Amino acid sequence: MLANTIISDWKKGSYKPVYWLEGEEEYFIDKVMKYAENNILSESETGFNLTVFYGKDADWAVVINACRRYPMLAARQVVLLKEAQQMRDIDRLEAYVENPLTSTIFVVSYKEKKVDGRTRLAKLLKEKGVVLTTKKLYENQLPEWTEELVESKELSISQKALVLLVDHIGNDLSRIENELDKIAINLGKRKNITETDVEQYVGVSKDFNVFELQTAVATRNLSKAIRIIQYFEANPKAAPIQLILPSLYTFFSKVFMIYGLNTRDEKTIASSLGINPFFIKDYVRTTTIYSYVDVEKLLLLLSDYNLKSIGINNTGTTDTSLLKEMVVKMIA
Repeated sequence: MLANTIISDWKKGSYKPVYWLEGEEEYFIDKVMKYAENNILSESETGFNLTVFYGKDADWAVVINACRRYPMLAARQVVLLKEAQQMRDIDRLEAYVENPLTSTIFVVSYKEKKVDGRTRLAKLLKEKGVVLTTKKLYENQLPEWTEELVESKELSISQKALVLLVDHIGNDLSRIENELDKIAINLGKRKNITETDVEQYVGVSKDFNVFELQTAVATRNLSKAIRIIQYFEANPKAAPIQLILPSLYTFFSKVFMIYGLNTRDEKTIASSLGINPFFIKDYVRTTTIYSYVDVEKLLLLLSDYNLKSIGINNTGTTDTSLLKEMVVKMIA
């Protein structure tokens, strides 16, 4: 089940007695927990009917006793167990999960891992409750997820601004939402987010970033590539080498795969490789500038310089010097 589905059910007044939120992506777990804490009960009901435990300090027996209480002056009570992965004897909760009260909404946050599916607790959770298992989004899922988030805020975003934002922040969903909220506050009556907005309010240059460096290399524009790298040297936090190399590798890996598709139809390529159709022309254009053998060599270079960036076969060369050296070799 999705986090949005759980919240949607709650908004409709549809509740299950037990919710188990687990997995790698804290953003979705925190989103559900925040809603449960702030929105299920009215302000007047919260004082007597909201109980919050933290796994590190919680005793399983006390948690169960809280869940077995009946609500006061309300139709239901909410019991939250946060950071449950730190709780001792968490399997002892199975006694309550097996026979929960319908007047209690028990929500458990179990971050960074999943309950062992072989245990009785796991089987009871699937039988008696709702289990939300979260995973980190893949890199190619971030643009679509971010665009949907923007639309949910009744805004729109240009494709370049979208890529700029996602490339700069990476797989930190909470930060993406926080930055979007900051931009939204500053938009005034406007509804469309541009790359200038991202530059001004997020702090990433629309002219000097990983995306522009990728374009410079892809079009064999050495002077532009060097100017961007010099900007990175003056602004070390703008694009660390650990961000640049994987981005370039991902781009040229997809360019490399185009040669094996035996088609130049842009829609087919975009669908096959999971590329945003807005940017597919960049990938196809690169295949006309670099040959199959060229791209193969570029990928080997990127792999080699990735090792150098972590100190292998590197006698102390700075990140900026490594980038300049690598880019000259790639474009040459």
